[in-house]
Amino acid sequence: MTEKPLIFLDRVNKVYSSGEEEIFALREITVEVEEGEFVAIMGSSGSGKSTMMNLLGCLDKPTKGDYYLDKQAVAEATEDELALIRNKKIGFVFQNFNLLPKLSALENVELPLLYSGMATEERRQKAENALEAVGLSHRKQNKPTELSGGQQQRVSIARALVNEPVILLADEPTGALDSRTTTEIMEIFQELHQAGKTIMMVTHEAEIAEYAERLILFRDGMIVDDNKR
Repeated sequence: MTEKPLIFLDRVNKVYSSGEEEIFALREITVEVEEGEFVAIMGSSGSGKSTMMNLLGCLDKPTKGDYYLDKQAVAEATEDELALIRNKKIGFVFQNFNLLPKLSALENVELPLLYSGMATEERRQKAENALEAVGLSHRKQNKPTELSGGQQQRVSIARALVNEPVILLADEPTGALDSRTTTEIMEIFQELHQAGKTIMMVTHEAEIAEYAERLILFRDGMIVDDNKR
């Protein structure tokens, strides 16, 4: 048997029940993503792209089909196992940053490490290294309200990186930013990609998708195009 890619979805379906009606959010999705790829996911509202990201991020499980992340079977995992996978293997970047307002930038970045049993000094050093990687070590003591939107998103990216995840999931990462800041943030994603990070990004903007090397297009819960540039 050949070795599985980093991400492998095999005939995945996600079905929701509405009364007696079954609604297919995802229908027979089969897709492979190799380590180091930068993939953009696009599609109109209701196309299935958000459901796809929830499955990739182990926030939900498929109704039918298999999902392997880093050779680990995810579809049959318990809630505790899913939480562990999320913490160890996945970094999340959200449109609205999701930072805790009372914590400093450094403390926000440290959060994913709090339950790892890591010594305080090592934890602090890892968080500082992550902030340095996004060019924000000089603002480590500032709270989110003291930072611009672009700086808050940098903190969010640093937090996503601090556990050294196997995959970075970005959901509309520039949706709350102006055009100049958007370019700065997307350049960070490009640098991370060039350094070997695997990135899956949902966007509704074609110019943002251009930064990725591969575009997957969703419509009505199905992949209608999968184009490697």
